[in-house]
Amino acid sequence: MSETPPNTLQYRVDGPEDAPVLVLGPSLGTTWHMWDRQVPELSGQLRVLRFDLPGHGGAPARPAPSVGELSDRLLALLDDLGVQRFGYAGCAYAGAIGIDLALRHPHRVASLALIASSPRFGTADEFRQRGVVVRTNGLDPIARSSPERWFTPGFAAAQPAITEWAVQMVRTTDPGCYIAACEALANFDVRGALGRIGVPTLVLVGSEDKVTGPAEARTLVAGIPDARLAVVPGASHLAPVEQPAAVTDLLVRHFATPWGGSVDSTGQHRLVPPGAAPAVIPPPATAPVAAIAPAAQQSGGFRPGDRYDVGLKVRREVLGDAHVDRVLADADEFAEDFQRFVTRYSWGEVWDRPGLDRRMRSTIALTALVAGGHTEEIATHTRAALRNGLTPREIKEVLLQTAVYCGVPAANRAFRVAQRIIQEETTPQ
Repeated sequence: MSETPPNTLQYRVDGPEDAPVLVLGPSLGTTWHMWDRQVPELSGQLRVLRFDLPGHGGAPARPAPSVGELSDRLLALLDDLGVQRFGYAGCAYAGAIGIDLALRHPHRVASLALIASSPRFGTADEFRQRGVVVRTNGLDPIARSSPERWFTPGFAAAQPAITEWAVQMVRTTDPGCYIAACEALANFDVRGALGRIGVPTLVLVGSEDKVTGPAEARTLVAGIPDARLAVVPGASHLAPVEQPAAVTDLLVRHFATPWGGSVDSTGQHRLVPPGAAPAVIPPPATAPVAAIAPAAQQSGGFRPGDRYDVGLKVRREVLGDAHVDRVLADADEFAEDFQRFVTRYSWGEVWDRPGLDRRMRSTIALTALVAGGHTEEIATHTRAALRNGLTPREIKEVLLQTAVYCGVPAANRAFRVAQRIIQEETTPQ
């Protein structure tokens, strides 16, 4: 196993030193060991590099708030190792990393395999609520339910050791890194950019996958120009674990075309040995400009005067898509201008200012709403406070403080509302 350089990802390399490099990325909650059954055959012809997500498998707990940032960390690691061009296979969250790499760094990715992946993983609300659950209850509820999400019932029953391995992988993950990954997936949406992926792509999915199943796989195949679909029978979300032989065979066939880290004077591909200065290969003249920015960076792309769009983005992140969609749908011609006003000035101007973080703004909002007796809004902003990182204990302390300065009756009403909302939001689904 290779040592982890400072500020990079934890990784392991197997296979011949002079072979083309294939990077294998894990799904959220797993470690590089999810690829153990593929490595013996793949490493016969390829230099296989596996990495762990931050806070997973004992990796340094340095949360990555966006898919793009994690892609950049992976590229920094590959640069340190002198790897300029590589194949990439990623499962679920790591599939999002592969998509991001293919869009923003097309000259680096030679070939791509996306396992149990999607251009949009569920909804932002789902992932942000999962973050609330983890922040409140820890990872144990997520860990105990992971086998039913990852494996078919028959496999889970017949393989108790693997089932327990799956539970322990999640249970030992750093909660802060897991929450950051949920936020990254909440912001990930490349449905409009798939046509810009220009590398050969294998889209692989388990036939029984209920998390990112065949429907999501077909969306990828329909959007990526050079993509083909492989459905693995009898497999759920972690197909490489559940049906290792079938997945290995598909990967071997897909990555059969050789590539390398750099090209020498004879036109042959070669790897730069670790420790040597990496060869810098500029993008080809025909390579497209970086197709997308990481989701977490996109807010900086708005025009300074376009505060409605900024406000709508912030409002959705804080209050949730479902709530905002419902409010805007209910706004008829009479209320439409008011909703635009609220979105532009409350969310696009005040909530987007850099002076306070969202945790502090939620604390202030709750206090002001208690003082004003705005019970219905307290429910909305209790949900927002949980999404913005306040724990139930911290919300309780905020409301206790309001009892002193805003009055016991007002705080009593707020406690009843907040208690109901916290129970709804922090109960694992």
